[in-house]
Amino acid sequence: MPRLMPFPARAEGYPNHGQEVPVTRFASPSGRGDERRDERRDEQHDEREDEGEPASPDARRESVARRDDRNLGELVQELRVVGLGVQVLFAFLLSLPFTMRFTKLSGAQRDLYIVSLVLAAVATALLIGPVAYHRLVFRRGMKEQLVRFANTMAILGLAAVAGAVLVAVLLVTEFVAGSVPAAVITAVLACVLGALWFAVPLTQRRDRP
Repeated sequence: MPRLMPFPARAEGYPNHGQEVPVTRFASPSGRGDERRDERRDEQHDEREDEGEPASPDARRESVARRDDRNLGELVQELRVVGLGVQVLFAFLLSLPFTMRFTKLSGAQRDLYIVSLVLAAVATALLIGPVAYHRLVFRRGMKEQLVRFANTMAILGLAAVAGAVLVAVLLVTEFVAGSVPAAVITAVLACVLGALWFAVPLTQRRDRP
C-alpha cells in the first residue's frame, strides 16, 4: 500500500482562498519496491551468516536459488563447448571403419580404435547425463542436487574425453609415423592435457582459503 506524505499547499479557486489545506502525496511505489528487495536480500545474507555458511570469496549477496541458477548456467555453457568437441571426435571414429584404409590396420591398431571409440561413447554419455537428469526431476525442487550431479558428470566426462583424444592421437600417429614418434607425441599431449585440465586448476584451488 502506498505511503501517505501530507504537506501544506494553497487551494485556489475555493471560498477560503489563501488558506493552507492538507494535501496528500503518494510516495513512488517503484522506489519503495527497490528498498524492500534490498531489505530482503540483506536479511537473507544475514541469515546465511547466522547459520554459519561461509561467505563467498567474491562477496556476492545472492540466495541459494540464485546461486544454483548461476552455477547451472555456467555448467550449460561449458558442456556445450566440450560436447561439440566430443561430437566431432565420435563422428570421426564412427566413420573410420567405412574407409578403405581401415583394412590396413594391424590388430593392435584396431584395439586402439576400439578403446578410443568406447571412451568417446562414455564421454558422450557422461556429458549428456545432466540433461536427462534435469528432464526427469523437472519442477521437483532439486536444482541443488542437479548442479552437484552435473558437476561430477562434467569432471568424469572431461577425463573420458582426454582418454579418447589421447588414444585417437596414438592410433593416427602410429599409423602414419610409426611407434616411436607416436609414443613421444602422445606422451607430450598427455602432459599438456593433464596440466591444463587438471593439475593447474587443482593447484590454484588448493591455494584458495
